[in-house]
Amino acid sequence: MSELTPEILLRAYGMGIFPMAEHRDDPSVFWVDPKRRGVMPLDRFHLSRSLAIAMRRSPFRLDINRDFDGVVRGCADRVETWINAEISNLYSALHKRGHAHSMEVWEGDELVGGVYGVTLGAAFFGESMFSRRTNASKIAMAALVDRLRRAEFTLFDTQFLTDHLASLGGEEITRSTYHGQLEHALARSARFDSLPVSSLQEVVQRMTQTSQR
Repeated sequence: MSELTPEILLRAYGMGIFPMAEHRDDPSVFWVDPKRRGVMPLDRFHLSRSLAIAMRRSPFRLDINRDFDGVVRGCADRVETWINAEISNLYSALHKRGHAHSMEVWEGDELVGGVYGVTLGAAFFGESMFSRRTNASKIAMAALVDRLRRAEFTLFDTQFLTDHLASLGGEEITRSTYHGQLEHALARSARFDSLPVSSLQEVVQRMTQTSQR
């Protein structure tokens, strides 16, 4: 797929498919269209009591798009990864075009966790997350869901459902249900970077209020 471009990649997301590589050193890329799709319902994110307490006491700071490429590198920095050089370069290009974003967790000047994904219409296609500190990826996910809610996104696509995502409220839906949700989201408009960056305490406060309604 040497002719793969950011424009082709966006069209693929609009059709409900996404790219992967077998491993970081494999130059080829293949398309994936799961029969069962992982999604994170934005109104049913599970903020556990222990995570809420940890966020209130945490010294971490949130930011968005401060080091997008650093988040991608963090996600690829593991024994097995589907992020090869071509995929990394494509997401960097999408970021420069305003179609890929990162939610980041910082400890001082060190990037210690984050999640990144692609945006199209009111859909956020979550790609990967990483953590270098306890709870950092969970904190990034909570902050991401809070931002997507406030920015009026309607679909948070997680591609697959892992145990980690299930513990946070993630679900698995059929391909046909997913395509219906995708069609609805693509007909709408939302901007990831339209809001100021929140503190962890603000995120917890909003999520706690939402769960009590």
